[in-house]
Amino acid sequence: MKLLPIIFLATALSAGNLPPDTGSYFARGCQQFSAGEFPDAAQLFYKSAEISPAVGTLLNLGLAEWRRGRAGAAILAWERAGWMDPFDTRVTADLKFARETARVDAPQLKWFETASTWLPPDAWAWLAAGSLWFGVALLMLPGIIRRRVAGWQQTLAALSFGIFLFSLAANAGVISRGQIGFVLKRNALLTLTPTREGEVVATLAAGEPARKVRARGDFVFVRATAGSGWIERTAFQQICER
Repeated sequence: MKLLPIIFLATALSAGNLPPDTGSYFARGCQQFSAGEFPDAAQLFYKSAEISPAVGTLLNLGLAEWRRGRAGAAILAWERAGWMDPFDTRVTADLKFARETARVDAPQLKWFETASTWLPPDAWAWLAAGSLWFGVALLMLPGIIRRRVAGWQQTLAALSFGIFLFSLAANAGVISRGQIGFVLKRNALLTLTPTREGEVVATLAAGEPARKVRARGDFVFVRATAGSGWIERTAFQQICER
């Protein structure tokens, strides 16, 4: 597959600040990538990401997977990088290029899922807790020190509770968005029953998004643009596996 040079330049990182084992895997992965050994590079980046997930590692993992012709795995790696850091423009550039080349769509998000992409997942939890206790403190502390609640305190408390309610919706979006996954294999079969002999509902392209509904044995029931049905576990993986 053709690959724009800007994607490689955007994902070339140093292993200097990584933990010892992680840095070793990362550095060896870069060496293997430079040598054109993309499968080996991908495996080393996988090991590095397992020990210490990092945006740079996932970006390079996606690049290695893309160069070895695995568009689905590349898109998944870049989506996971975006999950960790939604502000990284390299992720946006890589995903846009990959989807245009592979001719697959981005996941269709509900409004609260879109809101959840504005900050890292953990940030929404902290924002919910912080805004709630800040609002409570503004209303409770004047009474504790035997003073009346001022107008500005009421206004700030109302704003804090508004942020709290919005962050609750965003946290729900984080949970819901975590059920989204991507097809890893080319021409993956979506069947009516969780068996390899089931009637085929649709054929999904590598990198195509779908939502996990439930799992049974070696199969996962998903909802995709082409329809709903069962797909083999090995052919589908979620952004966030809990």
